[in-house]
Amino acid sequence: MALVSAKEMLTKAKAGKYAVGQFNINNLEWTKAILLTAEELKSPVILGVSEGAGKYMCGYKTVVGMVNGMLEELKITVPVALHLDHGSYEGAKACIEAGFSSIMFDGSHYPIAENVEKTKELVGICKDKGLSLEAEVGSIGGEEDGVIGAGECADPDECKMIADLGVTMLAAGIGNIHGKYPANWAGLSFETLDAIQQKTGDMPLVLHGGTGIPEDMIKKAISLGVAKINVNTECQLSFADATRKYIEAGKDLEGKGFDPRKLLAPGTEAIKATVKEKMELFGSVGKAE
Repeated sequence: MALVSAKEMLTKAKAGKYAVGQFNINNLEWTKAILLTAEELKSPVILGVSEGAGKYMCGYKTVVGMVNGMLEELKITVPVALHLDHGSYEGAKACIEAGFSSIMFDGSHYPIAENVEKTKELVGICKDKGLSLEAEVGSIGGEEDGVIGAGECADPDECKMIADLGVTMLAAGIGNIHGKYPANWAGLSFETLDAIQQKTGDMPLVLHGGTGIPEDMIKKAISLGVAKINVNTECQLSFADATRKYIEAGKDLEGKGFDPRKLLAPGTEAIKATVKEKMELFGSVGKAE
């Protein structure tokens, strides 16, 4: 199955009161693990790529080639979107050119007028090419791959301004953060989320920082219009922990060093388990059938 825009899968998710998971990829192993799990569970899925991860994997065209090759070789039948995560204005244009099927332009750090101007231009480009476009209002707290946000709650009126431009989905800060949540975290602002949904109607909303948010908050966010939830840190932690345990167990090849395929296998299985757990929580299992 070829890459698809995220629009249809997210429209169905919001109407059906579930969410599609976006899982960020960093290499072949992560990508393979996520795709195989999505296929096993018959769940639509979004592969997120930060600009830093894109550079690490040799560039956006390399990422597109790898993912397209896997879709064919692994015989993936579920809907898969390849999505730029927290993209800059220049990064968004580069990923459009490279063949991504979905783009996020994070203009939250600009004054609202500039965010509107740049988003409006990208809406036109993505519409012409049949791509989905995610915009952001109110930055997400914490740091992810060099993108830093203070974590303020978005202004519902500014959210409506961006939504009315014709974006596919909207990421709005509601107290969520990237990375681990501190012990004194105040939780999600459902009052803000509800106000944003009232202003934006049927538009699918996006929750970044899905790692560490309690299950009851996840489910409530979905009930208030969240149709896409991003997960990255939890995959990083599970991959690193499983790989560390394998190394510490000393499972080398008779002192000849580690076989990289065996070294990465435990981490890959850990990512599969994490993705499965999240897809079940988000309610997307079986939704691609």
